Amino acid sequence: MMEESIFLDYVGDNPRMRVLQYFIEGRDFDYTLTDLLHAGVSWGTLNVLVPKLSELGMLMKTRKIGRATLYKINRNNFAAQQLIGLYDKLLLEKLNELEEKKIEIPV
Repeated sequence: MMEESIFLDYVGDNPRMRVLQYFIEGRDFDYTLTDLLHAGVSWGTLNVLVPKLSELGMLMKTRKIGRATLYKINRNNFAAQQLIGLYDKLLLEKLNELEEKKIEIPV
């Protein structure tokens, strides 16, 4: 079962956005297609989405290990930068909201 996602609530919960959210959350790492199955997207969909996102410049190939190609979000791509910024701002907004609601328990 997928966890609730503030980001997906705003941008729409579809396979493309799930994959992009996975890359944004792990922006310092690179991933194989098998790793991306954890994003909740089918193998067939990944085989269509990842090449398309690479073609758009949002993802970049980082290296090959055996037959597996690893991909990472391209922080130099304008659209990727905007989505990363949106993700970060939504997360900070939610954290601030939770901080304001913090209830102090007397000891």
